[in-house]
Amino acid sequence: MGSRDGTVIEAHPGDTVCTAPGEEHWHGAAPDRLMAHLVLMDGDTSDAPQTTWAEQVADDTYRAPRTPTR
Repeated sequence: MGSRDGTVIEAHPGDTVCTAPGEEHWHGAAPDRLMAHLVLMDGDTSDAPQTTWAEQVADDTYRAPRTPTR
């Protein structure tokens, strides 16, 4: 998972990663791995979209040095 500030976190099975409301971030699996993504979120009561999808992440951004979660 990565964020606009350049931080890239390497998550492992069972890890929990939290993002602040409104934080733009990306996530995905390594080329030789599978990934399941479970999201729990608080939304407001409006009819406005709660998620904004951004552009695809470039390979060089995806391959940036990682910050381990452990």
